[in-house]
Amino acid sequence: MKVTDHIAQAKDTLVSFEILPPLKGKSIASIYDHLDPLMEFKPSWINVTYHRTETMFKKKADGSFEKVEVRKRPGTVGICAAIMNHYHVDAVPHIICGGFTRRETEDALIDLNFLGIDNVLVLRGDAAKNETFFEPEAGGHRYAIDLLKQVSNLNNGIYIDEDILNGGKTKFCIGVAGYPEKHFEAPNLQTDLQRLKEKVDAGAEYVMTQMFFDNKKYFAFVEACKQAGINVPIIPGLKPISNKKQLSVLPRIFQVELPTELSNEILKCKTDADCEQVGTEWLIQQSKELKAFGVPVLHYYTLGKPQIIRNVVKELV
Repeated sequence: MKVTDHIAQAKDTLVSFEILPPLKGKSIASIYDHLDPLMEFKPSWINVTYHRTETMFKKKADGSFEKVEVRKRPGTVGICAAIMNHYHVDAVPHIICGGFTRRETEDALIDLNFLGIDNVLVLRGDAAKNETFFEPEAGGHRYAIDLLKQVSNLNNGIYIDEDILNGGKTKFCIGVAGYPEKHFEAPNLQTDLQRLKEKVDAGAEYVMTQMFFDNKKYFAFVEACKQAGINVPIIPGLKPISNKKQLSVLPRIFQVELPTELSNEILKCKTDADCEQVGTEWLIQQSKELKAFGVPVLHYYTLGKPQIIRNVVKELV
């Protein structure tokens, strides 16, 4: 079922989760162990992130180095299929620009369509670790809107090879990312909103936000989207704080602010367990306020912390 259909049929705020593929070498059991504690909440769907290859240099026996391309977290397509088969719940794969050509993207979308997957979250993705700025793969997309247009074309039976006539049409419900505190590369929030509006006009059917820790920023973002003519569902993305290191890591990597009250309480903590307790309580209050506001879905970035998310969600049901 499409994300938008889940939302349209809902009588109350829905819950969804996001997971990382396991590191190469680990089995699908690690995914089930991660999700099993959360399935009692009947999530409407589960997002699975996609990861580009990384360039590494491996030392050879003769002392020289060999340049190799490694994907540390492969398996997004297979994990989505496994989740749907194992739990009978919809899976939403992330599709990214970085590291993929247009043809590789088309083939991945065809695989997803054959598996009966109805949804994709379209993202540009991050720059490679050895790059200062994002650079697309040769023959790939530089911007998320171009990737979105490729998915939209496939929904209309338009393939890269122009000699494919009357091609089968896919039926992907396309989501895109939104940034309540603006994308770090955008010069200002207004420009960022204009780019988001362009994506909606090009076929995006819902927006999934970057994490935030101050609900006022989400409320202001939703209002700004309405003023800009963006009228699709805007799903809040939520993540717990679980250690002191995140006070500096999250703002640096994700360009988000942490409220003074939250950071002060975390700084008082003596152990990670204390930090988890503070982070859990903060996320519970965030979630309750957002639910009262009438958000369509509470989307949780579980990312290795399923027990914290379980403790939060059980306070909402």
